[in-house]
Amino acid sequence: MPSNMTFSEVTPQHIPASLLLEADPSASSIASYLLDSWCVVATSDENNVMAACVVKPIGNNRAELFNIAVSPEFQGKGCGTQLLRYMIQFVRGKDMKRLELGTGTFGYQLTFYQRMGFRVFDVVTDHFLDNYDEPIWENGVQHKDMLRLYLDL
Repeated sequence: MPSNMTFSEVTPQHIPASLLLEADPSASSIASYLLDSWCVVATSDENNVMAACVVKPIGNNRAELFNIAVSPEFQGKGCGTQLLRYMIQFVRGKDMKRLELGTGTFGYQLTFYQRMGFRVFDVVTDHFLDNYDEPIWENGVQHKDMLRLYLDL
């Protein structure tokens, strides 16, 4: 992981749209959750945005992680793990008791979240078929259902 990474809260306008599209291929989906969200970026010493995370309060002391994205040149180097650890503490500091998210039923994202302690609590059948204009493929398999995961804070 780059040792020169720093974290800061920013407004949604300070996150490059192309970065958010790395994790969510739908611009309309991104627009739907950016309003009233907490946005944190990881930047380099040169002030380049390396990664970003978007979390939104959803009521009852719960928040939802809607997007965590790492620039392609920094993927696989621990940036996402460090950003998620930071964001978990950030959300805890907002008096949230539970962090939730939705992800595909397979793939590296699911492993990433489970490694961070998230657990499955629901399956949303046909989520990716019903909510995305274009099919989402990973390793030759189309994403259809969404797993809902949680982490008690």
